[in-house]
Amino acid sequence: METRVQDVGGGTPAPANTHARRKKHTQEDGSLRFFLPKPGSSPAKPELGQEMASEGEALIEALKSGQPFYTLTAWKAVPEVNGGSNPVIVKQALART
Repeated sequence: METRVQDVGGGTPAPANTHARRKKHTQEDGSLRFFLPKPGSSPAKPELGQEMASEGEALIEALKSGQPFYTLTAWKAVPEVNGGSNPVIVKQALART
């Protein structure tokens, strides 16, 4: 069930939560990783600590400890030729190893 808030200008209702409007980020290839912060680090200077097996586990541990958690995706730049003479540089997620 999504809560909607009426626009002040009388336009169409907008989602109450701005995150609901964003496309859900999913990584089918398993390249998205989840980390708790390293002890002594801060959001201003994040350092990765213990890796969590899943987003759910990271959420639970972050809630229990009152700290944020970080997501990490590693990318590789690769050329892609689409029939033209100039290649286009695209990003390709690296799979976990």
